Amino acid sequence: MQTVILAAGEGTRMRPLTATVPKPMLPVADRPLCAHTADAAVAAGASELVFVVGYEGDAVREHFGESYRGVPVKYATQAEQLGTAHAVEQALPHVDGDFVVLNGDDLYNEAAISSLLEDGPALGAYRADDPRPYGVFSIEDGRVVDVVEKPDDPPSDRVNVGAYHFPAAAADWVGEVEPSERGEYEITDVVERLVAERDVRAVPVERWLGVGRPWELLAANEWMLAELEGRIDGEVSGDADLRGTVVVEEGATVEPGVVVEGPALLRDGAEVGPNAHVRGATLLSAGAEVGHGCEVKNSILMADAAVPHVSYVGDSLLGPDVNVGAGTQVANLRHDDADVEQTVKGERVSTGRRKYGVVAGPGAKTGVNTSFAPGVVLSAGATTEPGESVLRDR
Repeated sequence: MQTVILAAGEGTRMRPLTATVPKPMLPVADRPLCAHTADAAVAAGASELVFVVGYEGDAVREHFGESYRGVPVKYATQAEQLGTAHAVEQALPHVDGDFVVLNGDDLYNEAAISSLLEDGPALGAYRADDPRPYGVFSIEDGRVVDVVEKPDDPPSDRVNVGAYHFPAAAADWVGEVEPSERGEYEITDVVERLVAERDVRAVPVERWLGVGRPWELLAANEWMLAELEGRIDGEVSGDADLRGTVVVEEGATVEPGVVVEGPALLRDGAEVGPNAHVRGATLLSAGAEVGHGCEVKNSILMADAAVPHVSYVGDSLLGPDVNVGAGTQVANLRHDDADVEQTVKGERVSTGRRKYGVVAGPGAKTGVNTSFAPGVVLSAGATTEPGESVLRDR
């Protein structure tokens, strides 16, 4: 079964973390986001992977190559982001017969992907607490009999999460999709036609996460770090204290006086300590540094990000090459105890998280003794002055 993975998007709602890398290649535990989807497809028996790439597509090509875990890989380019049906259309020259389509920026439980590949047509259906923002399925005897987009009165709590097993005929339907009101070619039009014309199996998706905004990347890491098995391959000082599930990869270093409370992953070249504290679901990517007397909690430090001296960083995302000046303090909790908000594409949005710190784009730098209000975003290359209190995005 050929599996098409949609990985062309820039991820504008994920900015500034996507300033130099496409959203599907952002780190989630020990691999890029879209690699979790690819791994699930390979484990389910995919005969070939077809990645649709666009923004910074070379990053996808370099990671997956021409063969991934023994499965052939092909690439299609979506030069303009004109919608999901348009993305699938770019892959069709590589597709023959029935095919599966998965979102490269979503996480699915592996059992659901295995079931999806088994027999089609089929659609992944996830039980949502509030289905109204989604396409909602009507299901009878395990079959999808209708789909309604963003209904005020949902017919069920099972929603469309971008996991499809299409029949060969759908390849022709994709090219017949008309632009939507927002000017995009939507794969949901193909789904609606599929449900109207065929007997379509509903595949229960027991766990799913759409990763479109920075706090959802935190949630993705919380999920996947919790599934790792602890191991120590790097250099760990004898008086360091590692608690819970901790992975120290070969080439990583944990110095004296350090306490690491998992789940935590220290990748090749990461350094912690001396006398540092890392806790919560924390990812230290290749070359990341948490230095003397620092505390990092429930955060993601991307490649070569550094918190070198006596600072606190909590519930935050630091992009590649970010440098945090000594004494920097990140506030991650509002005085009124309400959920922290963040600006996304010019609009203040609730993160749904009571604790949420700072998002720093690639190359951002803070002066010594900088303090941050919860939910502040630093653009790529942004800087702060020594002793500054940063209350708004920069």
